[in-house]
Amino acid sequence: MQNAHYMPNLTAIFHHAHRMLRASTLAVWLMLVGCEQQELVLPDWRKGELLVMVSQSAPSADQQFEQDIAKLFAEYVHARLKIIPVELAKIPEKMLRHQAHFAAAGWRSNEAMAGLKFGPSYQTLIEQLVFNKNQAMPHKLSDLVDKRIAVATSTSQEAVLREAQRIEPLLKWQSRTHQNVDALLAEVADDTLDYTLANQEQLALAQNFYPDLASTKLALATPSKLAWMFAADSDTGLFNEATAFFALIKKDGTLGRLLDRYYGYNERLEPIDAAAFISEINITLPRYRALFKDAAHWSGIEWQLLAAIAYQESHWNPLATSPTNVRGMMMLTEETADRMNVTNRLDVRQSIQAGAQYLVVLKNQLPLRIAEPDRTWMALAAYNQGLGHLEDARILTQRMGMNPDYWADVKKWMPLLKQPEYFDQLKHGYARGGEAVILVENIRMYYNMLERIDTDDKPLGALLDSDYQLIEHVKRIGGKLFHLSSGAD
Repeated sequence: MQNAHYMPNLTAIFHHAHRMLRASTLAVWLMLVGCEQQELVLPDWRKGELLVMVSQSAPSADQQFEQDIAKLFAEYVHARLKIIPVELAKIPEKMLRHQAHFAAAGWRSNEAMAGLKFGPSYQTLIEQLVFNKNQAMPHKLSDLVDKRIAVATSTSQEAVLREAQRIEPLLKWQSRTHQNVDALLAEVADDTLDYTLANQEQLALAQNFYPDLASTKLALATPSKLAWMFAADSDTGLFNEATAFFALIKKDGTLGRLLDRYYGYNERLEPIDAAAFISEINITLPRYRALFKDAAHWSGIEWQLLAAIAYQESHWNPLATSPTNVRGMMMLTEETADRMNVTNRLDVRQSIQAGAQYLVVLKNQLPLRIAEPDRTWMALAAYNQGLGHLEDARILTQRMGMNPDYWADVKKWMPLLKQPEYFDQLKHGYARGGEAVILVENIRMYYNMLERIDTDDKPLGALLDSDYQLIEHVKRIGGKLFHLSSGAD
């Protein structure tokens, strides 16, 4: 009897346990689903947190440019900015899932994308077909059939090729997921790839490293209009704020100054000058690198910038002397050398230390409201022409209705100091203002190149494939380019 009563109890217990297990499983599932949904719910940007996706593989100048605009926008809406690096190809899917408020990834906004919309265009770029000068120039799309062509996945360049494929259906290419345009341009320079695409800013920078690169005027597609990407059902208020923000920074010149900061120097150097500079980085710079780093340590000025100034001034020749008796590695005048307590202008250590010290003095004498990097660029102009002439250029800039605290504005008017109708109305008179502008823009380019190829402070694991390719390519061509630039056989 006891067993007969016991069995039904066991059955009841079993069914109860089964129901509890199902309930707990359902609860766990609901909790996981709830967590997943919670991850996809964006924080309210009005309460101070703004999530922005950027491309994790874009060239460094493009990344910094995009992030600087995003930072300004975060300040505009009084929000804290959280940058989310993402593989470019995955950005549209993640935006559809509302994993960021918008994507600032230099996206080509020309074509509509289902479920997505674009803010105002902030940059228009022409995508160019790039090839090595050793190859025949293509004249029509059919010339590209059966050629080795590659572009980075989901970039504006790939969108352009898709557009071109409608005209030439036989056009084929490789989509490279883990490479950016810099790496592909290096392959074209090395003749391991027939063609790639790059916009005019990317190509202008690359040609300073790879003088054999050329582009065609082959009309592939309409120019790329870059814009931020939003989900179509995203917050209308945020989209409207972005629209108003871009209208503001276009009107007040902020956007133009940012474009100048990251791309304004790209076409300043002649390709052969860049070729000589690359070879000298390997041949001459190692002798003086420690001296530049020592001067940087106490002056607070990056050693790459000091090295760039020295190359512009003397091509790293410690015995350089000009017809006007400006001498040494940093080409100091007698007056500047005396002011910096230099006993021998041809002593390379004294010259570098004095040049760094003098640049610090000039920066400190500029109005405090001038922010970096404009402060440095203006100090370099004063290094060449003196603070008085720089001040004249700033006054002229203000008279012309532009901002005297921004180098992008000042450099437009400084060359006019050579013309009587302008310098006669200014305190310090005639100056070779155009020379100062060229000097500053050249130094900016040299500085950018030194930052890109120097690896002393990078752990090997942090180097991108494109860094390795660039360094190896420089090593291979350095000697040959030196001979080309010096006119040797």
